Amino acid sequence: MIRTKSPVNFRTVSIYGPRVQLSPISDAYADEIFAEFTDEITRLMIPPTPKSVDEIRDFIRRCHANIENGTDLTFTILNRCNSEFLGVCGLHGIPDPQQPMLGIWLKKSAHGNKYGQEAIAALVEWARSNLVYDYLVYPCDEANLPSRKIAETLNGSIFRKGKVKSMSGRELNEIAYKIA
Repeated sequence: MIRTKSPVNFRTVSIYGPRVQLSPISDAYADEIFAEFTDEITRLMIPPTPKSVDEIRDFIRRCHANIENGTDLTFTILNRCNSEFLGVCGLHGIPDPQQPMLGIWLKKSAHGNKYGQEAIAALVEWARSNLVYDYLVYPCDEANLPSRKIAETLNGSIFRKGKVKSMSGRELNEIAYKIA
């Protein structure tokens, strides 16, 4: 279970950046998540491309259970100006609540606008104010330069490198950053 500095209701946490809003993941975005979480997006990620919107709904149900259990926080990323769906991010206390893991993906049309940097920066700022942990872990594929830039912008330092197998069988060259 992720430890908090004071009581936090994970079900109602919303986080704001200048241009983004992180809202608890919701079935309202299942169709958009399914449409946008494509082979191109998952190419350098652990999760596979979903085969149906029902897989997304199952994922959202698991996210809700983990939020309820206090082990994970999973958010939809929305544009603050127009509520456009941009992607999904999270803070995952599994397997180690002392080193929660950050994760993010953005839909293709949102790439190149620094929404990912803003979303993760807002989530890290919220975590620093509300959670108790040793450090945050931000893993990504070595070839994913925009994702690496997110961690490096937050003064993340590489502490682990290695090969990992994605859920679709691809071998990834993972770099894990430690963010204090």
